[in-house]
Amino acid sequence: MPAVDKLLLEEALQDSPQTRSLLSVFEEDAGTLTDYTNQLLQAMQRVYGAQNEMCLATQQLSKQLLAYEKQNFALGKGDEEVISTLHYFSKVVDELNLLHTELAKQLADTMVLPIIQFREKDLTVSTLKDLFGLASNEHDLSMAKYSRLPKKKENEKVKTEVGKEVAAARRKQHLSSLQYYCALNALQYRKQMAMMEPMIGFAHGQINFFKKGAEMFSKRMDSFLSSVADMVQSIQVELEAEAEKMRVSQQELLSVDESVYTPDSDVAAPQINRNLIQKAGYLNLRNKTGLVTTTWERLYFFTQGGNLMCQPRGAVAGGLIQDLDNCSVMAVDCEDRRYCFQITTPNGKSGIILQAESRKENEEWICAINNISRQIYLTDNPEAVAIKLNQTALQAVTPITSFGKKQESSCPSQNLKNSEMENENDKIVPKATASLPEAEELIAPGTPIQFDIVLPATEFLDQNRGSRRTNPFGETEDESFPEAEDSLLQQMFIVRFLGSMAVKTDSTTEVIYEAMRQVLAARAIHNIFRMTESHLMVTSQSLRLIDPQTQVSRANFELTSVTQFAAHQENKRLVGFVIRVPESTGEESLSTYIFESNSEGEKICYAINLGKEIIEVQKDPEALAQLMLSIPLTNDGKYVLLNDQPDDDDGNPNEHRGAESEA
Repeated sequence: MPAVDKLLLEEALQDSPQTRSLLSVFEEDAGTLTDYTNQLLQAMQRVYGAQNEMCLATQQLSKQLLAYEKQNFALGKGDEEVISTLHYFSKVVDELNLLHTELAKQLADTMVLPIIQFREKDLTVSTLKDLFGLASNEHDLSMAKYSRLPKKKENEKVKTEVGKEVAAARRKQHLSSLQYYCALNALQYRKQMAMMEPMIGFAHGQINFFKKGAEMFSKRMDSFLSSVADMVQSIQVELEAEAEKMRVSQQELLSVDESVYTPDSDVAAPQINRNLIQKAGYLNLRNKTGLVTTTWERLYFFTQGGNLMCQPRGAVAGGLIQDLDNCSVMAVDCEDRRYCFQITTPNGKSGIILQAESRKENEEWICAINNISRQIYLTDNPEAVAIKLNQTALQAVTPITSFGKKQESSCPSQNLKNSEMENENDKIVPKATASLPEAEELIAPGTPIQFDIVLPATEFLDQNRGSRRTNPFGETEDESFPEAEDSLLQQMFIVRFLGSMAVKTDSTTEVIYEAMRQVLAARAIHNIFRMTESHLMVTSQSLRLIDPQTQVSRANFELTSVTQFAAHQENKRLVGFVIRVPESTGEESLSTYIFESNSEGEKICYAINLGKEIIEVQKDPEALAQLMLSIPLTNDGKYVLLNDQPDDDDGNPNEHRGAESEA
């Protein structure tokens, strides 16, 4: 007998939309079977009740038996033998149409009764369906209550009670779904028996009560009825074996640890897989319903290639929610909810905000989306590439024995040029390759990295001197920046702060490259994707970081304190500079600040270098005039123009100005 489609009990706990969709197919099949069974029963009752119209009744029965093939069951696998058997029975009914109709009692016991028992006992799955629906609704309500638990004012007692409520609801839903699935699976076997057993009784009744019928059909029908009985018996054996397997499986599934039902059970030390390139599960989606009102909807999300898909319950397939290629993802605080993260489009626009049910799910979703945004899924072996990238990021934050090896591999032509040409006027005099400093000589091992903008202590003191009160966080309400009005140089750049850290030397630009490496590696390891966007104003006196929304100054560095600055040789948008700041003890501290710019980092370096040159020649009017003549200015002759055409990928909101120039 061919295998019969069935619902997998192992998927009952997950309750995914795919399982719900398959469940709807079984429910549709049960509905179709109910309709057909009722029609078949009506035909049999007509045979039983219409003694004077036996011929017409048996003709209707014959037609109804043939109609089984045309029912188009959603789960019609394995019905071929049933169909062929019913076809043969239809012929038998046509022949028995000529016989006497005094079979009322026998037909009632052997034909009508089994199908009635099947309809009243086996087809009645509506009660289990209602229990399953109530359990699912109760689970959804408990999950909604759990999702609303506050993050800041967390009450451990309330959290424990709600967690137990979720676990109880989830267990109740699991038990009701298992019972419902088992009933639907068993129905597929009983359906086949219920279709054939009444006809066997009908045939036996004809043979036993009518000698003429026995003489006509006994020799021809014995072997056929025997084979049909054997087939029914084999189906019964399969049903009993399958029922036993489902019972054992149900016990095993219900004997799992309570942590399976409890959300966020391993919050202390979750086992997080950071190499995922595919992810699926339920998330809460934040929807804006008004200017200040929002709703959260629990939906099933999954990744498909470079797309984030969403599939509501009952839907046959998922729909596209977000293209993940080149997007960014970061954890966010949203409406005092835990485990929220935001997906941002490549053009910088805020995307969707989602909430996971546990810390493990939250971090795995962030890692998976981050891996997909790098388009790892397009490689031949994406799993291996993801593992390699994460291992590389892990190695990047460990001390290396030779910084020079990394720099030689990343920029060999630059090292060769610096080592072979000492002085252009000396006709290319070769000299020995200068050994690059070790990483430990540039940055002390274990130096902490600051991912938020924090001013040095002396900068804080300077901003709080004077009669007027200023903001202790380095912000000021002065939006006009009067010192910039007298500056010969004003350049505005859009940058995002990546990190800063203390360094041991400012004698070489290698310290900036090493700081870039450690900052980027630390962000990759710890999944820190949030970056603060600022406007960097370069003048002939200072470097100023300005909040683009409020125009409040976030940080201010004197240009004379900038001792080193450089842009990354490969990633042209990375730029950094070293600040030398005096300490209260009389010593000086060195800090490196790393930024990502919308434009090329070389433009920022050029502006800083130009500002330092202006400072050097300001005391000599002739040298200053000569320098200003060599610099392209705007039409009013006031500000410097770095280029005449805007960058297409600059992302500057003032793109209609034609150049990244004045503030």
